[in-house]
Amino acid sequence: MHTQDSLRERGIRWLLAGFALCSLLALFGIMLFLVAEGLPLFASCTPIDFFFGTLWYPTAEPPEFGVFPLIAGSVSVMLLAMCMAVPLGVLTAAYLTEIAAGGVRRIVKPFIELLAALPSVVIGFFGMVVVAPFLQTTFELTTGLNLFNAALMLAFMSVPTICSVAEDAIFAVPRDLREASLALGATRWETTIRVVLPAALSGIGTAVMLGMSRAIGETMVVLMVAGGAAMLPESVFDPVRPMPASIAAEMAEAPFRGEHYYALFATGLVLFMFTLCCNMLAHYVSEKYKQVGSSGL
Repeated sequence: MHTQDSLRERGIRWLLAGFALCSLLALFGIMLFLVAEGLPLFASCTPIDFFFGTLWYPTAEPPEFGVFPLIAGSVSVMLLAMCMAVPLGVLTAAYLTEIAAGGVRRIVKPFIELLAALPSVVIGFFGMVVVAPFLQTTFELTTGLNLFNAALMLAFMSVPTICSVAEDAIFAVPRDLREASLALGATRWETTIRVVLPAALSGIGTAVMLGMSRAIGETMVVLMVAGGAAMLPESVFDPVRPMPASIAAEMAEAPFRGEHYYALFATGLVLFMFTLCCNMLAHYVSEKYKQVGSSGL
C-alpha cells in the first residue's frame, strides 16, 4: 500500500513537472520565433538606427525604422496609466480589506473583478466615442485621441488586476500585527498606512508590476484611442503610437519576409523583453520584500 501511494505521488510530481516544462518550452518557442523573424532586419538597418532613430516611415524610400518614438509612446502611456491606477487600486484594496463592512465588500468586490472581464475593444470604444470628444471640447484640443486618453483607459483596465492582487496581499497580513498596533494606541488609519501596507509590500509590488505588464502589452485600446502618430510626445495631450498598436495596424500590410515585416517582429521582440523584464521585476520585488518583512517582524 505504501509503495502504491509512493508511486502515485511520484507520478503526480512528474505530471506537474511536465506541465511546467510545457510552459517553459512555449515561452522559449515564442522568443525563438521572434528572434528568428526580427534579427534579419539588422542586415539592412543598424541597431543604433533602429533603437535610437526618431522616424518610423516604412513606406519611405529608403524606409525609416526608428523604433524610439514607439518605445517612448509605450513607456509614457504606461507610466501615466500607472500614476492613476496604482493609488486607486491599492487604496481600494486597503478600503475593502481594512475599512469596508462585510456586506459592502461582498457587493463591491465582484463589480471590481467584473471590470477585468470587460473586452478591451469595449473600453477602447468608450474612450473613442465618449472620452475623446469630452477631452477635445474641454481642453480645446485638435483631437481627443491622445496619450492622456490612452493612459486613462489603460488605468481603467489595470485597476482590477492591481486591486485584486493587492487585496489578497493585504488580507494575508497576520491579524496579530493589526491588534498590536491598535493596542499601542495607533488609529486604524495609522495602522493601515504604517503597519499593514508595509507588511504587504511584497504582494503590492507584484500587483503594480503585473499592472504595468498589462498596460504596456495592451493592443486594442491604444490602437483605438492613442492617436496613431509615431512621434515623440511633448505633452500628455499629444497623439502617440505605442509598439502594440504599430504591430497590429501594420502587420497585415507588411510584405512577407520584407524589411517592414522584419521591423515589426523586431518591435515585437522589444515589447516581449519589456514585458519579460516587468514580470522578472515583479518576482524580484516579491521575493525581496517578503524576506525583509519576515525578518523585520
